[in-house]
Amino acid sequence: MKKARLEDMVKGWFVGNFSPTLIATNAVEVAVKEYSKGAYEALHHHKMATEITVISSGRVRMNGQEFSKGDIIMIEANEATDFEVLEDTVTTVVKFPGASNDKYLGAPE
Repeated sequence: MKKARLEDMVKGWFVGNFSPTLIATNAVEVAVKEYSKGAYEALHHHKMATEITVISSGRVRMNGQEFSKGDIIMIEANEATDFEVLEDTVTTVVKFPGASNDKYLGAPE
């Protein structure tokens, strides 16, 4: 049995091509991420990866739509989104395939 602490992981990512990680792989990335109210990520997209975000607690706005606890949002490769935290929020994120340096600002061309 292995034990790790989420706060020791890179921005909550505990599976993927990170150090430290529990499973080193390029096949998938998994994270639990904590955000404070008011946090914001500008419009961005991934060229290779599909990203699934589960709202574990809290409330966010993505592409003008509000999501809250229990919502599951899938953003496919070459689909852009922004991310605004409306109240303190915890998300669980799965990104596949794992793709280092696959985050691009703005909408795809």
